[in-house]
Amino acid sequence: MKITVDLDKCQDHGQCAIAAPVAFRMNDEGNLEYETTVEDSYLDEVEEAADVCPVQAILIGQA
Repeated sequence: MKITVDLDKCQDHGQCAIAAPVAFRMNDEGNLEYETTVEDSYLDEVEEAADVCPVQAILIGQA
């Protein structure tokens, strides 16, 4: 699947990194880093990350 994060919306809360660490992580400066594609087997985790994002900055699509 393809992951896109609207970095203009993202406020680096980090909830996505807790929900789906395979795709999202916080760097040493506290800013979000993410994989643009991950295996479809992680769909449930990535969907959860999108759901818990306080600003709804995560979009999920087909790779």
